[in-house]
Amino acid sequence: MILGCRGIPAAHGGFETFAERLALFLVARGWRVGVYCQREVATVGRRISVETWRGIDLIQVEVASGGPKATLDFDAWSVVDAARRGGVCLVLGYNGAVFLPYLRLRGRKVVTNMDGIEWRRPKWSWPVRAWFWVNEWIAAWTSHRLIADHPRIADHLATRRPRRAIATIAYGGDPVSSADPAPLEALGLTPDRYLVSIARIEPDNNILTLVEAFSRRRRERHLVVLGHFIPGNRYHAAVRAAASDEVIFPGAIYEPATVQSLRCHARAYLHGHTVGGTNPSLVEALWSGNAVVAHDNPFNRHTAGEDQIYFSDGPSCERAIEAVLSDDALVARARCAAHIRAAQEFSWDSILHAYERECLALTGRKASSGLVQQAAGL
Repeated sequence: MILGCRGIPAAHGGFETFAERLALFLVARGWRVGVYCQREVATVGRRISVETWRGIDLIQVEVASGGPKATLDFDAWSVVDAARRGGVCLVLGYNGAVFLPYLRLRGRKVVTNMDGIEWRRPKWSWPVRAWFWVNEWIAAWTSHRLIADHPRIADHLATRRPRRAIATIAYGGDPVSSADPAPLEALGLTPDRYLVSIARIEPDNNILTLVEAFSRRRRERHLVVLGHFIPGNRYHAAVRAAASDEVIFPGAIYEPATVQSLRCHARAYLHGHTVGGTNPSLVEALWSGNAVVAHDNPFNRHTAGEDQIYFSDGPSCERAIEAVLSDDALVARARCAAHIRAAQEFSWDSILHAYERECLALTGRKASSGLVQQAAGL
Protein backbone atom coordinates (compact mmCIF):
# COMPACT_ATOMS: atom_id res chain seq x y z
CA MET A 1 0.00 0.00 0.00
CA ILE A 2 1.25 3.49 -0.86
CA LEU A 3 0.08 6.17 1.57
CA GLY A 4 0.81 9.86 2.01
CA CYS A 5 0.29 11.36 -1.44
CA ARG A 6 -2.97 12.84 -2.74
CA GLY A 7 -3.36 10.03 -5.23
CA ILE A 8 -2.81 9.00 -8.82
CA PRO A 9 -2.94 9.52 -11.77
CA ALA A 10 -0.44 12.23 -10.84
CA ALA A 11 -1.75 15.79 -10.99
CA HIS A 12 -0.19 17.63 -8.06
CA GLY A 13 3.50 17.22 -7.37
CA GLY A 14 6.61 15.13 -6.87
CA PHE A 15 5.19 12.51 -4.50
CA GLU A 16 2.23 11.85 -6.79
CA THR A 17 4.50 11.47 -9.81
CA PHE A 18 6.75 9.12 -7.88
CA ALA A 19 3.81 7.06 -6.57
CA GLU A 20 2.48 6.63 -10.11
CA ARG A 21 5.85 5.57 -11.49
CA LEU A 22 6.55 3.14 -8.65
CA ALA A 23 3.06 1.62 -8.72
CA LEU A 24 3.17 0.99 -12.47
CA PHE A 25 6.69 -0.43 -12.18
CA LEU A 26 5.75 -2.84 -9.39
CA VAL A 27 2.53 -4.00 -11.05
CA ALA A 28 4.52 -4.82 -14.18
CA ARG A 29 6.82 -6.93 -11.99
CA GLY A 30 4.06 -8.96 -10.41
CA TRP A 31 3.13 -7.00 -7.30
CA ARG A 32 -0.38 -6.18 -6.23
CA VAL A 33 -0.33 -2.46 -5.46
CA GLY A 34 -2.84 -0.15 -3.81
CA VAL A 35 -2.52 3.65 -3.74
CA TYR A 36 -4.63 5.74 -1.36
CA CYS A 37 -6.31 8.68 -3.12
CA GLN A 38 -7.87 11.68 -1.40
CA ARG A 39 -11.38 12.56 -2.56
CA GLU A 40 -12.87 15.71 -1.02
CA VAL A 41 -16.67 15.68 -0.95
CA ALA A 42 -19.44 17.78 0.58
CA THR A 43 -20.82 14.80 2.48
CA VAL A 44 -19.21 11.42 2.96
CA GLY A 45 -21.28 8.81 1.17
CA ARG A 46 -18.90 5.88 0.98
CA ARG A 47 -15.79 6.38 3.05
CA ILE A 48 -13.64 3.78 1.28
CA SER A 49 -14.07 2.52 -2.27
CA VAL A 50 -11.70 0.85 -4.71
CA GLU A 51 -11.25 1.47 -8.41
CA THR A 52 -8.74 -0.11 -10.78
CA TRP A 53 -6.45 1.89 -13.03
CA ARG A 54 -3.81 0.17 -15.17
CA GLY A 55 -3.72 -2.77 -12.79
CA ILE A 56 -3.38 -0.60 -9.65
CA ASP A 57 -5.99 -0.51 -6.88
CA LEU A 58 -6.93 3.13 -6.38
CA ILE A 59 -8.29 3.19 -2.84
CA GLN A 60 -10.52 6.25 -2.73
CA VAL A 61 -10.94 7.87 0.69
CA GLU A 62 -13.76 10.41 1.00
CA VAL A 63 -13.22 13.34 3.37
CA ALA A 64 -15.79 16.07 3.99
CA SER A 65 -13.38 18.79 5.06
CA GLY A 66 -10.76 21.10 3.61
CA GLY A 67 -7.21 22.33 4.13
CA PRO A 68 -4.95 20.71 6.74
CA LYS A 69 -7.91 18.98 8.42
CA ALA A 70 -8.76 17.20 5.17
CA THR A 71 -5.18 15.94 4.94
CA LEU A 72 -5.22 14.63 8.52
CA ASP A 73 -8.61 12.99 7.98
CA PHE A 74 -7.31 11.37 4.81
CA ASP A 75 -4.15 10.14 6.53
CA ALA A 76 -6.09 8.73 9.47
CA TRP A 77 -8.61 6.81 7.39
CA SER A 78 -5.87 5.56 5.05
CA VAL A 79 -3.97 4.12 8.00
CA VAL A 80 -7.09 2.49 9.45
CA ASP A 81 -7.84 0.84 6.12
CA ALA A 82 -4.23 -0.16 5.39
CA ALA A 83 -3.96 -1.82 8.79
CA ARG A 84 -6.51 -4.44 7.78
CA ARG A 85 -4.79 -5.26 4.48
CA GLY A 86 -1.65 -7.30 3.95
CA GLY A 87 1.72 -6.36 2.53
CA VAL A 88 4.14 -3.50 3.05
CA CYS A 89 3.01 0.07 3.73
CA LEU A 90 5.11 2.67 1.93
CA VAL A 91 4.40 6.08 3.49
CA LEU A 92 5.38 9.25 1.60
CA GLY A 93 6.25 11.99 4.06
CA TYR A 94 5.83 12.14 7.82
CA ASN A 95 3.30 14.94 8.30
CA GLY A 96 0.67 12.47 9.51
CA ALA A 97 3.06 10.10 11.28
CA VAL A 98 1.05 10.39 14.49
CA PHE A 99 -1.18 7.67 13.02
CA LEU A 100 1.62 5.26 12.08
CA PRO A 101 1.92 3.47 15.44
CA TYR A 102 -1.49 1.94 14.69
CA LEU A 103 0.04 0.21 11.64
CA ARG A 104 2.80 -1.25 13.78
CA LEU A 105 0.34 -2.42 16.42
CA ARG A 106 -1.57 -4.25 13.68
CA GLY A 107 1.60 -5.97 12.48
CA ARG A 108 2.14 -4.06 9.24
CA LYS A 109 5.61 -3.48 7.81
CA VAL A 110 6.25 0.24 7.33
CA VAL A 111 8.73 2.03 5.04
CA THR A 112 8.68 5.84 5.18
CA ASN A 113 10.15 8.27 2.68
CA MET A 114 11.07 11.05 5.11
CA ASP A 115 11.06 13.84 2.47
CA GLY A 116 12.68 17.11 3.63
CA ILE A 117 13.22 18.61 7.07
CA GLU A 118 9.82 20.28 7.14
CA TRP A 119 10.07 21.75 10.63
CA ARG A 120 13.02 23.91 9.55
CA ARG A 121 11.02 25.84 6.98
CA PRO A 122 10.69 29.48 8.10
CA LYS A 123 7.20 29.83 6.62
CA TRP A 124 5.67 27.75 9.43
CA SER A 125 4.60 29.11 12.80
CA TRP A 126 6.28 27.65 15.89
CA PRO A 127 3.27 25.43 16.78
CA VAL A 128 3.27 23.98 13.25
CA ARG A 129 7.03 23.44 13.39
CA ALA A 130 6.60 21.63 16.70
CA TRP A 131 3.95 19.39 15.10
CA PHE A 132 6.31 18.46 12.26
CA TRP A 133 9.22 17.92 14.65
CA VAL A 134 7.20 15.50 16.78
CA ASN A 135 5.89 13.67 13.72
CA GLU A 136 9.42 13.31 12.34
CA TRP A 137 10.45 11.49 15.52
CA ILE A 138 7.32 9.32 15.47
CA ALA A 139 7.95 8.31 11.85
CA ALA A 140 11.62 7.64 12.54
CA TRP A 141 10.87 5.19 15.36
CA THR A 142 7.63 3.69 14.03
CA SER A 143 8.97 2.77 10.58
CA HIS A 144 10.93 -0.40 9.95
CA ARG A 145 12.94 1.41 7.26
CA LEU A 146 13.57 5.10 6.51
CA ILE A 147 14.21 6.40 2.99
CA ALA A 148 16.26 9.56 2.52
CA ASP A 149 16.31 11.10 -0.94
CA HIS A 150 19.61 12.92 -0.32
CA PRO A 151 22.80 12.13 1.64
CA ARG A 152 22.31 15.22 3.84
CA ILE A 153 18.82 14.01 4.73
CA ALA A 154 20.33 10.63 5.62
CA ASP A 155 22.83 12.42 7.88
CA HIS A 156 19.98 14.19 9.61
CA LEU A 157 17.96 10.99 10.04
CA ALA A 158 21.01 9.32 11.56
CA THR A 159 20.50 11.63 14.55
CA ARG A 160 17.15 9.89 15.04
CA ARG A 161 17.87 6.25 14.10
CA PRO A 162 20.98 4.11 13.50
CA ARG A 163 22.24 4.31 9.92
CA ARG A 164 21.48 0.63 9.36
CA ALA A 165 17.77 1.58 9.38
CA ILE A 166 18.25 4.21 6.64
CA ALA A 167 18.51 3.82 2.87
CA THR A 168 19.41 6.71 0.55
CA ILE A 169 17.40 6.64 -2.69
CA ALA A 170 17.12 9.75 -4.85
CA TYR A 171 14.24 11.03 -6.97
CA GLY A 172 14.10 10.16 -10.65
CA GLY A 173 13.30 11.72 -13.99
CA ASP A 174 13.05 11.04 -17.71
CA PRO A 175 15.26 12.39 -20.48
CA VAL A 176 13.74 15.25 -22.48
CA SER A 177 15.36 15.83 -25.85
CA SER A 178 12.74 18.07 -27.43
CA ALA A 179 9.42 19.80 -26.79
CA ASP A 180 6.80 21.54 -28.88
CA PRO A 181 7.49 25.31 -28.66
CA ALA A 182 3.83 26.16 -29.35
CA PRO A 183 2.92 26.74 -25.65
CA LEU A 184 5.51 29.54 -25.56
CA GLU A 185 3.58 31.62 -28.08
CA ALA A 186 0.66 32.15 -25.71
CA LEU A 187 3.07 33.69 -23.19
CA GLY A 188 4.90 35.81 -25.75
CA LEU A 189 8.14 33.88 -25.29
CA THR A 190 10.97 33.06 -27.68
CA PRO A 191 13.13 29.96 -27.16
CA ASP A 192 16.45 30.67 -25.39
CA ARG A 193 15.39 34.23 -24.57
CA TYR A 194 13.87 33.66 -21.14
CA LEU A 195 14.66 32.19 -17.74
CA VAL A 196 12.19 30.03 -15.82
CA SER A 197 11.46 29.33 -12.16
CA ILE A 198 9.07 26.52 -11.17
CA ALA A 199 8.42 26.49 -7.43
CA ARG A 200 6.03 27.37 -4.65
CA ILE A 201 6.10 31.10 -4.00
CA GLU A 202 7.69 30.91 -0.56
CA PRO A 203 10.55 32.70 1.25
CA ASP A 204 12.68 29.57 1.57
CA ASN A 205 12.57 29.21 -2.22
CA ASN A 206 14.10 32.69 -2.69
CA ILE A 207 11.53 33.76 -5.28
CA LEU A 208 11.77 37.42 -4.17
CA THR A 209 15.57 37.31 -4.44
CA LEU A 210 15.35 35.91 -7.98
CA VAL A 211 12.79 38.47 -9.12
CA GLU A 212 14.66 41.40 -7.56
CA ALA A 213 17.97 40.32 -9.07
CA PHE A 214 16.48 39.93 -12.55
CA SER A 215 14.50 43.18 -12.36
CA ARG A 216 17.33 45.55 -11.34
CA ARG A 217 17.90 46.53 -14.94
CA ARG A 218 16.53 46.07 -18.43
CA ARG A 219 17.36 42.59 -19.79
CA GLU A 220 15.62 42.39 -23.18
CA ARG A 221 14.72 38.90 -21.97
CA HIS A 222 11.93 37.49 -19.82
CA LEU A 223 11.76 35.75 -16.48
CA VAL A 224 8.84 33.31 -16.18
CA VAL A 225 7.82 32.56 -12.59
CA LEU A 226 5.44 29.61 -12.34
CA GLY A 227 3.54 29.31 -9.07
CA HIS A 228 0.27 30.06 -7.33
CA PHE A 229 -0.18 33.56 -5.92
CA ILE A 230 -2.64 34.09 -3.07
CA PRO A 231 -4.39 37.46 -2.71
CA GLY A 232 -3.53 39.07 0.61
CA ASN A 233 -0.29 37.09 1.06
CA ARG A 234 2.41 39.65 1.95
CA TYR A 235 5.28 37.69 0.46
CA HIS A 236 3.39 37.13 -2.78
CA ALA A 237 2.57 40.85 -2.94
CA ALA A 238 6.25 41.71 -2.40
CA VAL A 239 7.30 39.42 -5.26
CA ARG A 240 4.86 41.08 -7.64
CA ALA A 241 5.85 44.56 -6.52
CA ALA A 242 9.55 43.81 -7.14
CA ALA A 243 8.98 42.60 -10.70
CA SER A 244 9.80 44.60 -13.79
CA ASP A 245 7.57 44.40 -16.85
CA GLU A 246 9.88 41.69 -18.18
CA VAL A 247 8.73 39.24 -15.48
CA ILE A 248 5.78 37.02 -16.40
CA PHE A 249 3.54 35.37 -13.79
CA PRO A 250 1.43 32.73 -15.60
CA GLY A 251 0.23 31.11 -12.35
CA ALA A 252 0.58 27.47 -11.42
CA ILE A 253 0.71 25.32 -14.57
CA TYR A 254 0.32 21.55 -14.23
CA GLU A 255 -0.24 20.62 -17.88
CA PRO A 256 2.81 18.42 -18.61
CA ALA A 257 3.36 19.47 -22.23
CA THR A 258 3.39 23.16 -21.31
CA VAL A 259 5.76 22.70 -18.38
CA GLN A 260 8.06 20.55 -20.51
CA SER A 261 8.10 23.17 -23.23
CA LEU A 262 8.92 25.95 -20.76
CA ARG A 263 11.80 23.93 -19.32
CA CYS A 264 13.19 22.63 -22.59
CA HIS A 265 13.38 26.00 -24.37
CA ALA A 266 14.57 28.12 -21.44
CA ARG A 267 17.97 29.79 -21.43
CA ALA A 268 18.36 28.57 -17.85
CA TYR A 269 16.36 27.25 -14.92
CA LEU A 270 16.42 29.25 -11.67
CA HIS A 271 16.25 27.25 -8.43
CA GLY A 272 16.19 29.14 -5.15
CA HIS A 273 15.32 26.31 -2.77
CA THR A 274 17.21 26.34 0.52
CA VAL A 275 15.53 23.53 2.49
CA GLY A 276 14.93 19.98 1.33
CA GLY A 277 16.62 17.01 -0.21
CA THR A 278 16.68 15.99 -3.86
CA ASN A 279 14.11 18.40 -5.27
CA PRO A 280 11.98 16.91 -8.09
CA SER A 281 11.85 20.15 -10.06
CA LEU A 282 15.65 20.43 -10.05
CA VAL A 283 15.99 16.81 -11.19
CA GLU A 284 13.52 17.44 -14.02
CA ALA A 285 15.50 20.53 -15.04
CA LEU A 286 18.67 18.42 -15.29
CA TRP A 287 16.89 15.83 -17.41
CA SER A 288 15.71 18.69 -19.67
CA GLY A 289 19.32 19.74 -20.17
CA ASN A 290 18.86 23.09 -18.47
CA ALA A 291 21.69 25.29 -17.38
CA VAL A 292 20.89 25.83 -13.69
CA VAL A 293 21.24 28.90 -11.49
CA ALA A 294 20.73 27.59 -7.95
CA HIS A 295 21.02 28.74 -4.37
CA ASP A 296 24.37 27.58 -3.00
CA ASN A 297 23.67 24.94 -0.36
CA PRO A 298 24.62 21.25 0.07
CA PHE A 299 21.23 20.01 -1.14
CA ASN A 300 21.42 21.80 -4.48
CA ARG A 301 25.15 21.27 -5.06
CA HIS A 302 24.88 17.52 -4.56
CA THR A 303 21.90 17.31 -6.90
CA ALA A 304 22.98 19.63 -9.73
CA GLY A 305 26.74 19.07 -9.47
CA GLU A 306 29.70 21.44 -9.53
CA ASP A 307 29.28 22.54 -13.15
CA GLN A 308 26.20 24.69 -12.60
CA ILE A 309 26.00 28.33 -11.47
CA TYR A 310 25.34 29.17 -7.81
CA PHE A 311 24.39 32.24 -5.75
CA SER A 312 24.19 32.99 -2.05
CA ASP A 313 22.54 36.41 -1.87
CA GLY A 314 20.99 39.15 -4.00
CA PRO A 315 24.21 40.53 -5.57
CA SER A 316 25.61 37.09 -6.40
CA CYS A 317 22.22 36.10 -7.83
CA GLU A 318 22.31 39.14 -10.13
CA ARG A 319 25.83 38.23 -11.27
CA ALA A 320 24.75 34.65 -11.97
CA ILE A 321 21.78 35.81 -14.03
CA GLU A 322 23.97 38.21 -16.02
CA ALA A 323 26.43 35.39 -16.67
CA VAL A 324 23.87 32.95 -18.11
CA LEU A 325 22.27 35.67 -20.22
CA SER A 326 25.56 36.78 -21.77
CA ASP A 327 27.93 33.78 -21.82
CA ASP A 328 26.98 31.20 -24.46
CA ALA A 329 29.96 28.95 -23.65
CA LEU A 330 29.03 28.87 -19.94
CA VAL A 331 25.47 27.89 -20.77
CA ALA A 332 26.59 25.19 -23.23
CA ARG A 333 28.89 23.62 -20.62
CA ALA A 334 26.20 23.70 -17.96
CA ARG A 335 23.64 22.13 -20.28
CA CYS A 336 26.00 19.29 -21.19
CA ALA A 337 26.83 18.71 -17.53
CA ALA A 338 23.12 18.63 -16.65
CA HIS A 339 22.47 15.75 -19.06
CA ILE A 340 25.44 13.80 -17.71
CA ARG A 341 24.50 14.37 -14.07
CA ALA A 342 20.88 13.31 -14.64
CA ALA A 343 21.87 10.09 -16.41
CA GLN A 344 24.43 9.18 -13.75
CA GLU A 345 22.37 9.83 -10.63
CA PHE A 346 18.65 10.18 -11.33
CA SER A 347 17.51 7.33 -13.56
CA TRP A 348 14.01 6.08 -12.69
CA ASP A 349 15.00 2.51 -13.47
CA SER A 350 17.69 2.26 -10.80
CA ILE A 351 15.61 4.21 -8.26
CA LEU A 352 12.49 2.07 -8.66
CA HIS A 353 14.54 -1.12 -8.40
CA ALA A 354 16.03 0.20 -5.15
CA TYR A 355 12.54 0.75 -3.71
CA GLU A 356 11.55 -2.75 -4.76
CA ARG A 357 14.55 -4.19 -2.94
CA GLU A 358 13.55 -2.37 0.24
CA CYS A 359 10.02 -3.76 0.06
CA LEU A 360 11.21 -7.26 -0.79
CA ALA A 361 13.49 -7.26 2.24
CA LEU A 362 10.53 -6.55 4.50
CA THR A 363 8.35 -9.24 2.92
CA GLY A 364 11.10 -11.84 3.16
CA ARG A 365 10.72 -12.62 -0.54
CA LYS A 366 13.22 -12.46 -3.36
CA ALA A 367 12.89 -11.57 -7.02
CA SER A 368 12.45 -14.65 -9.19
CA SER A 369 13.08 -14.79 -12.94
CA GLY A 370 12.89 -11.00 -13.15
CA LEU A 371 9.53 -10.81 -11.39
CA VAL A 372 8.69 -10.77 -7.74
CA GLN A 373 6.58 -13.60 -6.44
CA GLN A 374 2.91 -12.97 -7.16
CA ALA A 375 2.00 -13.27 -3.49
CA ALA A 376 3.90 -10.08 -2.65
CA GLY A 377 1.92 -6.95 -2.01
CA LEU A 378 2.41 -3.24 -1.46
